[in-house]
Amino acid sequence: MFKRWLLALVARVGLIVLGLCCCLSMFYLLACKPAAGSSQQLLLWSSKEGYMALLQEREVTHRHYINSLMKQIAQLKEALQERTQQLHESLDKAKTKGILPQGLESLHKTQTQSNLKLFRSQLNQAEVNSGVKLPSEYAVIPFDAFTLRRVYQLETGLTKHPEERPVRRDRRDELIGTVETALHILNGPQQHTDNIKRKRTYTPSDFIEGLTRTERDRGTVYELVFKGDSPQDFTQLVLFRPFGPVMKVKSENVDTRSMLINIIVPLSKRLDAFRQFINNFREVCIQQDGRVHLTVVHFGRDQIDQNIHIHSHLSFRETRFRSFTLIQLNEEFSRGRGLDVGARAWRRSQNVLLFFCDVDIHFTADFLTSCRLNAEPGKKVYFPVLFSQYNPSVIYSNQTLPPPVQKQLVIRKETGFWRDFGFGMTCQYRSDFINIGGFDRNIRGWGLEDVHLYRKYLHSKLMVIRSPSRGLFHLWHQKKCADELPPDKYKMCVQTKAMSEASHGQLGELLFKHEIEAHLKKQTAKAA
Repeated sequence: MFKRWLLALVARVGLIVLGLCCCLSMFYLLACKPAAGSSQQLLLWSSKEGYMALLQEREVTHRHYINSLMKQIAQLKEALQERTQQLHESLDKAKTKGILPQGLESLHKTQTQSNLKLFRSQLNQAEVNSGVKLPSEYAVIPFDAFTLRRVYQLETGLTKHPEERPVRRDRRDELIGTVETALHILNGPQQHTDNIKRKRTYTPSDFIEGLTRTERDRGTVYELVFKGDSPQDFTQLVLFRPFGPVMKVKSENVDTRSMLINIIVPLSKRLDAFRQFINNFREVCIQQDGRVHLTVVHFGRDQIDQNIHIHSHLSFRETRFRSFTLIQLNEEFSRGRGLDVGARAWRRSQNVLLFFCDVDIHFTADFLTSCRLNAEPGKKVYFPVLFSQYNPSVIYSNQTLPPPVQKQLVIRKETGFWRDFGFGMTCQYRSDFINIGGFDRNIRGWGLEDVHLYRKYLHSKLMVIRSPSRGLFHLWHQKKCADELPPDKYKMCVQTKAMSEASHGQLGELLFKHEIEAHLKKQTAKAA
């Protein structure tokens, strides 16, 4: 009897479910059906092409809906995190004062609070808001620079490519996801509480460049730069991932219109290189940027000195450029001495951003922007890693003439390498340079003065930003190692000379050139 009743109940439930399915199907068909009275739309809807178009339209609609939901979830997570943090800070204060209401002790000891405290402790220990004293340059964790398409990194494993498109899916998803998180934050309702005046909606096309690095015992920091409301306005956003959810550290507007850069170049002879430098300076600094001062510290008083003076003034007279200083030193060349004199020669009252540069350096307007954004008085200095060019006569040996310099500035494995052992090109404010003690004036000639300055900053509380720069190039030139150099410096000079000539593979082809030619002759003879 019971069994018969159970079967009847199951049958009734099945009929009800079947009826509901039929109703849902009818509702779906009515929702997808074109407007009544349009036989042409009905025919299109019933065809295969119309059906695929309808599916594609629905897919786009659903994607927009999903993106909207993800944005709302991110905003809610951020708001919940901030409210939870505020709640527990209030509970901490109440407990300290002994006025914590009964019944809230368990809330005060929740797992969420312990997680937040752990994340906050990792954030406070990481080098995010202020610098950390480091024992030497070997303890520095360099940043990776990245755009939406490429990653520029120093540690590239077996591939040794100076730039790459993220091949590993987890790496690609991480960077794209971080940019998306930043966009959600910038466009979110909470953003008005920060130092940003929100005037528009940020999109992926507004993203310029990011820096990221991972401290293994703390987490990953991301410094992202977005376009602002004018060519000189930028929005900087710092995110931190403490081996958990991404946390917003800070976001602020940066107006670079009043940030003047004093480019200081020490010089001894080398008129051809100086002429090339002036051409680059005129194009980038005068015609494009317009917020620079050039200080040239020249050693020696021979005929070439007059040529440099005449050439620079004739070049600047065409553009009516007046922000130029030429300092004469009648003594033996010393790079550190020249930069130190140039930095201290600044006579204006306001603080100024210094860019220590060599005459064989080529830079872009984007690099000047990076220089302004990655240096801050009393907080951080910028030591970019430049891309060093190989010998063009080796790289372009299969061509009659090497291409123009602009065409040679390509970041590839075959054209050059990241000069991660050099610390000479740097952006820092004059006040920080003076407070740190400047260069070691006892160092003469070539090398080591930049390393000593770098170590001074590492031993201070200033944050050192060290990352590859895609807008800073060292142009190849014939290097001569002077006989009067001490053995340690002479060895460094020879090693630099060897590294700057060609890649490992290209040097191998030159070394085994005769074997390769003999092999080709044998193959040609066999084919004949």
